[in-house]
Amino acid sequence: MELRARSLWLLTEPLHALTYFDEECRGLGKALGLKGFWMGYFASRTAPLGAVEPALATAVLGVFAPGMIARALPSAWGIVSPAHVLEERARRAADALRRIHPGLDETAAGLSGPLLTIVGEAPTVARPLFAANRALCDHADPVERLWQLSTAVREFRGDAHLAVLADEGLDGCEALVLAVASGRVPKDTMRQDRGWTEEEWAAAADRLRSRGLVDEHGEATDRGRQERTRIEAETDRLAARLLGPLARPETDRLLGGLEDVVRRILAAQVLPFPNPIGLPHPAESESWG
Repeated sequence: MELRARSLWLLTEPLHALTYFDEECRGLGKALGLKGFWMGYFASRTAPLGAVEPALATAVLGVFAPGMIARALPSAWGIVSPAHVLEERARRAADALRRIHPGLDETAAGLSGPLLTIVGEAPTVARPLFAANRALCDHADPVERLWQLSTAVREFRGDAHLAVLADEGLDGCEALVLAVASGRVPKDTMRQDRGWTEEEWAAAADRLRSRGLVDEHGEATDRGRQERTRIEAETDRLAARLLGPLARPETDRLLGGLEDVVRRILAAQVLPFPNPIGLPHPAESESWG
């Protein structure tokens, strides 16, 4: 079940992630009058929760520096409402998917059926971003609905991942330093992309070094790599609860249908590899294809 849960992530994350990398989607914030990509990012990512304050946004997003979020929120809500942000992000995501896969409307209903089943029956306790996104899955437009369902699946796993990091005693900055040290995310841009200062990053590295997770050169030790493997495995285990309502043949049909869409996204070269969201190229993963 855990292997299929990881496949589900590899095959829904690219659908969701278009909103961060497609040029039209990246222009959402500017189009709404917000200041730059990151204000648009924080507004669109947290809009399902309503007009949240920085403290709540920092807690539910997990790995961003509090100061980075505070520069965007709550200022964004004085410019645009969460409802408007949600409407615009869904429309732009669907437009991007249709450009990549012009026939997606014909297959979206078949993919959305099983996704609606797993999302609708999944537990929401201690899963705030998932719960908020699940409430948005009733789009009349079939491609918008498919994108929103993929986003709900993604946030279910994301909430689980943060729970695992907390259980392992890692704060947001430490989790990123360990991810960089183990080669999971790009080394050169990760600190800036998540808003941490050089001093905060160095202090987190020192704390990990004291636990034997990174060495003096900032590389993951054997223990650190084992920690990262354990974090991913436990995240897969928690995310596997999504697939409980589906029989194995139904799960395999869903994964097969999503695979065709993802192949088109990869062919369009919208997603960079490596990337700051830690998504591996599916062709390089044993859990896909």
